Amino acid sequence: MRRREFITLVGGAAAAWTVAARAQQPAMPVVGFLNSTSLDGYRPMLSAFRKGLQESGYIEGRNVAIEYRWAEGRNDRLPAMAAELVRRQVTVIVGMDTTSVLAARAATTTIPIVFYTGGDPVQLGLVTSLSRPGGNLTGVVTLNVELAAKRLQLLHELVPAANIIALLVNPTDSNVETTLKSLRGAAHALGLQVHVLRASTEREIDDAFAVLSQLKAGGLVIGSDVFFNTRSEQLGALASRHGMAAIYQYRTFALAGGLMSYSGDIAESHRLAGGYTAQILKGEKPADLPVQQATKVELIINLKTAKALGLTIPLPLIGRADEVIE
Repeated sequence: MRRREFITLVGGAAAAWTVAARAQQPAMPVVGFLNSTSLDGYRPMLSAFRKGLQESGYIEGRNVAIEYRWAEGRNDRLPAMAAELVRRQVTVIVGMDTTSVLAARAATTTIPIVFYTGGDPVQLGLVTSLSRPGGNLTGVVTLNVELAAKRLQLLHELVPAANIIALLVNPTDSNVETTLKSLRGAAHALGLQVHVLRASTEREIDDAFAVLSQLKAGGLVIGSDVFFNTRSEQLGALASRHGMAAIYQYRTFALAGGLMSYSGDIAESHRLAGGYTAQILKGEKPADLPVQQATKVELIINLKTAKALGLTIPLPLIGRADEVIE
């Protein structure tokens, strides 16, 4: 055999071996990430989710791919987006708010789903129980919906003379009725009159704050919702501009000029969801993974805003605060 023919034969065999080896390599798993909001404002939570994946050995673009579907506040788009991820045959679907995970659940009973929600997943019909989820769903739950009444109590503690309180909710939120029932019950117990304002767009948020002065509301409680989560800075700035004593769930609201925030740690919740997603990528079944409850709660008080509103924060309340912004 001539030397040139031998080199050609060896080279061809090596190329064929490389193609065969690549064909034998397992395909990179794909995570379908479904969210009712937009990437803008969601980056910190997304970073925490990726951290949870990374802690379990999964790095986006290296050994796992993530396909994102952002509804941009159009919840009516979620069913089609969930169906698209099912057709794409992703390895696991991640629904990072209640409306998204409900759309995912309706789209598939076979593809594993990891959720993050502030509502009761049993009441929402996502799982059979927290310890034994059953089916193809599991995830992380916070206490944020249940904490709505506590936020009203904290606000009343700071503005005891205010007998009219406004409640801002997103009418498209799957937890809205639970939130309103809790807040109305707490308001009745405290002898407060409540007015419900609704907003599902940035324009409607501006309109809601414009109405507050007409209502002569002495305080505002903002309901838990992923739409508001990504606009907490806007909400904090508006509360400060309108001189409104307001409370919301996340720290960014207080940092932006809101009076108080009281909630679970959203970054920690997303990190835990990333960890559960990794476990499913490794072969675990959702039915065998108990729903995790993020129980850490933090109270943030903006003392500068309180002074601007002419409020004196009781020392016991300052002592209970996890952070005081001066």
